[in-house]
This record gives sequence, structure tokens and C-alpha cells, in this order.
Amino acid sequence: MIVRDRPTGFQLFFILKGSVLPRVRRVLAANILVAVAVTLLHGAFFSVKITLTPIPFSLIGLALAIFLGFRNATAYDRWWEGRRLWGGLVHDCRNLARQCLSLVDGPAPEAARPLADIRTRMIFRAIAYAHALRQLLRDAPDAAQLRPYLTEEEWRACGEPRAALQRLMLGMGGDLRRLQADGLLDGPRAAAIDHTLSSMVQAATGCERLRTTPIPFSYTLLLHRTAYLYCFLLPFGLVDSIGFMTPVVVAIVAYTFFGLDALGDEIEEPFGISDNDLPLDAICRTIEIDLRTAAGDTSPPAVLQPNGFVLT
Repeated sequence: MIVRDRPTGFQLFFILKGSVLPRVRRVLAANILVAVAVTLLHGAFFSVKITLTPIPFSLIGLALAIFLGFRNATAYDRWWEGRRLWGGLVHDCRNLARQCLSLVDGPAPEAARPLADIRTRMIFRAIAYAHALRQLLRDAPDAAQLRPYLTEEEWRACGEPRAALQRLMLGMGGDLRRLQADGLLDGPRAAAIDHTLSSMVQAATGCERLRTTPIPFSYTLLLHRTAYLYCFLLPFGLVDSIGFMTPVVVAIVAYTFFGLDALGDEIEEPFGISDNDLPLDAICRTIEIDLRTAAGDTSPPAVLQPNGFVLT
């Protein structure tokens, strides 16, 4: 995700970091070259004059702009829903740490042996849960990253991220049952913690739904084709009316349409690693800092900072 102060109007024309221009530069350059060729040849190819008026382009352009706007709004809804789900997971993890430390009876955990205490073990397991979910969504398994937060036996049993999510939550449920059996947690307090665990599962399920259910391909394909046909035929509709300014106008229109199309493609999958995707690394680090601090760790990791205005 791009994190930077809002640039001035003059700076806006020279910023590439976070812009869609690198993604559309090739097709945009090809479109401008076609516009230049049409302008030099006055819309004639092989002695055949191709005459198009601006009227059909006005009608098609209006409809195309509306559909591109609708698709981008849908893509942004997916991006924002992903952010809400991860925000909910941060809330649930913090809530779980508070509940484990304040609702469960027993002596204070030992800071030197955090995994020996069942309450701290549940808190650390929530950190591993967040990391496993991020790895699943980004298709980047890294079992070693989970190892500091789990017992050796549990870590070896986790496996790939999807299986790890299931095993970690089953471990949570098992610890909750043991707390009740040992008389350290009564029914109402156990139900409150169980509700928090269910909410964490719901957040993970919602993220998986977004990842595995893209915007229908036929809708995206239709917009891609229409945008390309419109922009590459546009010079023929403008050359007779605006002459040598045709490539300039075509460049502006093509940049807008190709850019909106590319932006929709980028943000409809919010869990990737592109510049405008959600900063899952930073969110997981926030969860790690908060939960380790709650468990008594006096030296949690530092907050992740943007690198080149990009927060991963």
C-alpha cells in the first residue's frame, strides 16, 4: 500500500510509484503511435479513407466510462472488505489476549517460559494464526515464521498454511476445553472466548472467499475488449476535426481508460504484493507487537515502516 503525503499539483505529473502508468505504458505507447500514424496519413490507409465521426465515440465513451466506474467501484469494495476483515482480525486478537489474561484464573504467566502457560500459549497461537492466514492469501508458505509462537510438537504438526489455520484453531478449542476441565474458566467466560475464536475463523473465511471468488471473467473481458477497440479506433473519429492534436487527445483518453482498467485489475485482488494491495505484513506485525506486549514481552519487534513509500 502506498503511504505518503499528498503531492502538490505539479508533482502529480512526475510520480510513478503507485501509478498505473508502468502497467499500461506499452499499450498506451502503441495507441499513441497508431494515433500519430492516422494523423500523418489523415485517416487514409492504402488510398482508402476511413471516415468516422465523433458521435459514436461520444456514445460509446459514455457507456464505457460508466461500466469502468462500476467495475472499479466493485473492485474497491473488495479491497475495502479485505481491509475490514483484517481490521476485525486485529480487534479479535487483541480481545483474545485481554480475555485470556483477565478471565482465566491462575497465577501470572512466567515471562521466561511463555509457552509453558496455557494462556500465553493461546495468545502466541493467535499471532501464528495471523501469519498463517497471510501466507495462505499470498500463496507464500513459510513454516519457520510460525515456529517461535508454537511448541515444537504443534509446529511440526501444522504443515502448509491452510492446514495450519485449522490445527491452530483446533488447538485453541482444546486449550479452552482444558481450562474448563481444570476449573480455571466457567461456562459464561468460556463462551465469551469461544465467540472471539469464532470471529477469527469468520475473518479468515471471508478473506478466503475474496481470494477464491474474483469478479466474473466474462465481465472483465468485455470491458478489456471494449476499451481497447475504443481507444485504437478513436484517432479515426478525431483526425478530421482536430487534426494534429489527435495524438494528444488520444493519449489523454487512452491513459484514462487503460488506467482505470488496470487499476480495477490491481485492487480486485487485495491480498497480493503490488504497490496498491493491502499491507498484510504490517498488519501482522501490529498483531505481533500488541499480543507480545500483552503477554509481558518487553522487547517486541519494531513497527514496519514504508520502504520507498510502499508498506507491504
